[in-house]
Amino acid sequence: MQNSKIKVNENINLDILKRLNYIYHTIISEDKTLEYSKKINKLLNHYKKLETKIETEDVWSEDTILLITYADSISKSASGRSLKNFGTFYKKYLKKFINTIHFLPFFPSSGDGGFSVKNHDEVDENYGTWEDIKELSKNANIMADLVLNHSSSEGKWYKNFLEEKSPGKNYFYIVDTEYDCSKVVRPRNHNLLSEINVLNEKKFLWCTFSHDQIDLNFKNPDVLLEFINLILRLTSYGIKIFRLDAVAFIWKKSGTTCLNLPQTHEIIKLLRDIVDQLEKNIIIVTETNLPKQENLSYFGKNDEAHWVYNFPLPPLITNTFLFEDASALTKWSMKMPPAQIGNAYLNFIASHDGIGMRPAEGVLTNKEIKKMLQRLKKNGSQFSMRKLSNGVEKVYEANISLFDALKFTDTDIKGKFALKRFIASHCIILAIEGIPAFYFNSLFATKNDVSAYKKTGVKRDLNRHKWEYLSLVKSINEKDSIENNSYEAFKNLISIRKVQPAFHPNATQFTLNLDKNIFSVWRQSKDRKQSIFALTNVSSKTIRLSTNLINLIDDEQWFDLLNPNEKIIDEKFIKLTAYQSVWITNFKV
Repeated sequence: MQNSKIKVNENINLDILKRLNYIYHTIISEDKTLEYSKKINKLLNHYKKLETKIETEDVWSEDTILLITYADSISKSASGRSLKNFGTFYKKYLKKFINTIHFLPFFPSSGDGGFSVKNHDEVDENYGTWEDIKELSKNANIMADLVLNHSSSEGKWYKNFLEEKSPGKNYFYIVDTEYDCSKVVRPRNHNLLSEINVLNEKKFLWCTFSHDQIDLNFKNPDVLLEFINLILRLTSYGIKIFRLDAVAFIWKKSGTTCLNLPQTHEIIKLLRDIVDQLEKNIIIVTETNLPKQENLSYFGKNDEAHWVYNFPLPPLITNTFLFEDASALTKWSMKMPPAQIGNAYLNFIASHDGIGMRPAEGVLTNKEIKKMLQRLKKNGSQFSMRKLSNGVEKVYEANISLFDALKFTDTDIKGKFALKRFIASHCIILAIEGIPAFYFNSLFATKNDVSAYKKTGVKRDLNRHKWEYLSLVKSINEKDSIENNSYEAFKNLISIRKVQPAFHPNATQFTLNLDKNIFSVWRQSKDRKQSIFALTNVSSKTIRLSTNLINLIDDEQWFDLLNPNEKIIDEKFIKLTAYQSVWITNFKV
């Protein structure tokens, strides 16, 4: 490390300086690196002085249930802006069983559902204000996006970049014709580079996701400093969890894939070092929609992300229920390493995006993926493509609401079991190791928003329905409506799940290979007092399963948490009807 000349009494943090040296040693001088280290330390000290000391609890537990939502999932009305509407709805209908909310980008934006940020200093006035965010943080743990990789072509940084003014000067990544892009891994199929003229000079801007989303230049330490300042400022508004959007793409190097480069990991380690110095239990989450090993690498050695998304789950669980076969899911689960204490998996099936196909690579065969995509197309899916290095296009994600994705199968062409199948798919993420995350629209079995897609032409809008407050309330209060049935089922399941010690995100898990039509895991609480055998029938047929196949200790009473009057007796049979789940335990909370 280049710190041999540093005096002990200087206002520096050696860990931060070490990270900066690793990232920038070939780009800026040792003196400049030291200067940036001091700037970061000064920011940290400023925000630490503003901190209010609080009693610390477990950062996450079996009680941690995450909701993924847009700030305007419930549109504004005469009663107020959308964040206020959401807060009112949350307190009345969700607070009792969901304690953590991921608000997708709420900054002013020019597109991509908020991910083309124009200005990080403000809350979009259509959503509300910083005071609304602070108020919501009193009732729930709030997770916010750091859109690190890119910024809007209509934003203040980009406008300043074009005029070579600060903040913005040298903030965006430009390359010349000699730059080797041949190995770049692409998540989209548009032209990677966008040609522009800056002060009468032709330049090429790097655009990973769209030409409206210009990639930021992290080789300029001022860009990193902007996001460090943003993290610290957002913590003052009560935000405790930070999702690093598209973080795998932030560092580029000619002749490489420009994905998962060492400097990217070091930047995450630096951010982790910074938040660990605050007394707020801040959590870092990496959003890396990649195959298994690349995704898991973002845990580092328990020095990068606290949580990583379990991206293989959406395609794996979708495939499992469409074809009534848990074999691939079981095989994958048996090979997943347990997260270390201090880390956790974030388990989800649906989100604001589509069902990603990259994480299915190496987990499902090409034949299985092709068969699943054919079924999804019949169910109403559109598809977003990515471009391979040889120019060939490949499906990047299926754009469809999860309910519609699972509505019809080759053996259930009329959708007789649609809701049962949909609920059962979520029973799996409630039972397995990690933190379960529910997409707002999934709580109400929301279908494809075809009208929104026709209006905008944006495929992802199929899965981004916006509710009017009174319409949503009416739907979930209307007895036997699909929205009511879905909401009540999830409320019941989550309420049961969130008090079971064996469902702690870091409780022991073993995957059981019982039957191709059953997905099952054994969970044991950290104190070993509670065991839960969680079994889900992924098929439309009734299955009789011998209790000899699971380890029910002789001298203990066993019950099904989902049907508490049902005693489970060893050396007998358990009957699982179509898409039924059972949570067999020796200890009822």
